[in-house]
Amino acid sequence: MKVWIDQDLCTGDGICSEICPELFVLAGDGLSYVKDASGIRDNPGGSAGMVAVTRDLEDAVFEAASECPGECIFVEA
Repeated sequence: MKVWIDQDLCTGDGICSEICPELFVLAGDGLSYVKDASGIRDNPGGSAGMVAVTRDLEDAVFEAASECPGECIFVEA
């Protein structure tokens, strides 16, 4: 499973980073991005910044996606 954030839809609420700080971060530009061991995927962001989700974080990713007011978190199989 992989996840990415569409920054054009992000409202900057940071709910995702509260629910799953292991994968989501609210950056200095006020938008959320996904991150992995190599860092924040903000160059580029969007679908090009997709990261793999470990099985232990799947529930948190689904919760973050469902709670996101901007509906900007996309989960792919």
